[in-house]
Amino acid sequence: MNYSRLALAALGGTVASFAFGFLVLWLVPVLINEGHKYPAVFRPKEQMMAVMPIGLVATFMAILVVAIIFAMIHRGGSGPTEGARIGVLIGIFVVCAFVLHNYVNLNIGLKLALEQAVAYFVQWVIIGIVIGLIYKPLAYTVTILVMKGLSARKFAGAFMARKPVFSTAHPLGCDRAAETEGRC
Repeated sequence: MNYSRLALAALGGTVASFAFGFLVLWLVPVLINEGHKYPAVFRPKEQMMAVMPIGLVATFMAILVVAIIFAMIHRGGSGPTEGARIGVLIGIFVVCAFVLHNYVNLNIGLKLALEQAVAYFVQWVIIGIVIGLIYKPLAYTVTILVMKGLSARKFAGAFMARKPVFSTAHPLGCDRAAETEGRC
């Protein structure tokens, strides 16, 4: 895993998350207005600001976890496309596990729940795309080594000598001859 890119992807995703959140609240005040109908459920603004650092850290951690999952399942396709794909999946997860669960447990209306569902879903798709744009895997990964059948000794020797172990023309490091012979 490329840890520096992972941290950058999580940071970029967090910035995108808050930028989208502020944009939605600014351009679609109906969401705030709908929330004001439930003062027993939501904290007043002053109290929210007092606990906002917890929300910032928790949001960053959640996005870091999604970036780690992205890095674990990323197979070398288009970063933004694969990011959108994981964003859709996480968006569905959040809507079902958080928004609709809260609708059942909290005394809020269906309109607010649906508005939150749309906002959170779009937000996670955007976060996924940003993660996909930023995260890039390392050139030498264990997955590729295993797929190529390279021994640890051969890889270590080539790595220490800074020589390429395989061609980068093919996602699995195969050259055209190996690919036509069916070795990839």
